[in-house]
Amino acid sequence: MGQSAPTILAATGWARSVAGIGPYLTLFSRGGFSREAVDAAVAATDIHELPTARGCTYVLPAADYALGLKLGQPFREPERNTARKLGVADAEVEKLAVAVLAALKSGPLDPTEIREAVGSAARSLGEEGKKKGMTATLPLALGLLQAEGKIRRVAANGRLDQQRYSYVLWSPNPLERFTLSDAECLAELARRYFSWIAPATLAEFQAFSGMSQKACRAAVAALDLVPMEADSPRLLHRSDLAQLNVFKIPKDPQYKLVSSLDAISLLRRDVRGLVAPEDLERMVPGAPGALSLGGLAELPSHAILDRGRVVGLWEFDPVAAELVWISFIQPNAGLKKAVAETEGYIRDQVGDARSFSLDSPKSREPKLKALRTAR
Repeated sequence: MGQSAPTILAATGWARSVAGIGPYLTLFSRGGFSREAVDAAVAATDIHELPTARGCTYVLPAADYALGLKLGQPFREPERNTARKLGVADAEVEKLAVAVLAALKSGPLDPTEIREAVGSAARSLGEEGKKKGMTATLPLALGLLQAEGKIRRVAANGRLDQQRYSYVLWSPNPLERFTLSDAECLAELARRYFSWIAPATLAEFQAFSGMSQKACRAAVAALDLVPMEADSPRLLHRSDLAQLNVFKIPKDPQYKLVSSLDAISLLRRDVRGLVAPEDLERMVPGAPGALSLGGLAELPSHAILDRGRVVGLWEFDPVAAELVWISFIQPNAGLKKAVAETEGYIRDQVGDARSFSLDSPKSREPKLKALRTAR
């Protein structure tokens, strides 16, 4: 508590952003941030949603904007290749980009307004484009300009849990004086990654970064990483090893409710490592098929944590305005208080707890029913 939003994200990991509650819960669970305080940090560009590792969107601290954008640029190339196959020459995209930048000089515009402003510079790609998942040239140009740091996307109502956006010119461009090579950027990401979630494996870092094994090996080799113990594939910064060896788990519970895409699970995609041995074979309500908790790569619902261990699962029912949850341990006053505080935060400040953009109260009904049945 007491730390700024950028400081929390820099210390614990970029917050995955898919028009869900994830970034809000990241900052509420770790810093007690209200939704309004998070939105204010976004409005001040202290933190921002950007396309980065694997081409995915995360909320980053300002100090990482240039690095994040640079890391995301290689993942635009498949889209460019698709456009070329559809007869969209690079010169056409560049001309459209120039038109977009000229249109935005008058102020923020949404995609419809931009399309009207650029006129014939943007065009539909017809039925063939629909088949390849690219219906028009404007989204391509907007994505490339964003990746280049020339424009930024801002939520229409200032919130991170929706998908209506406008675009504005970004000045100064965060990449303007950024000089790191691609290899140096990946090494910087590795340095952050192994501070956020170590001990972790090379394979886990590769999965997070989306880069080749060769490139990831080189990035990790540039750091002073050591195995957590002899012959272990799990690595961490040498400076962190001594702290790990003397670390003692706090005696008192520390309950936190986090999203299903929280960095603690998403960075390594290792649910098994977050579960107590006695819960590994626990059948999970709402999971696809009859799977045990220890057999999942990702959390099936939002999670209740106690000192880094998953001790329960939850979803929010916006119709009943209540948090529906199960616990793997005997609920005590501390756990019930944490649940009540998060329930109040969601009900009074956010309104819902979508995991991602397509998550809706209707699609969530099977999970809610399964959790209520399991209680």
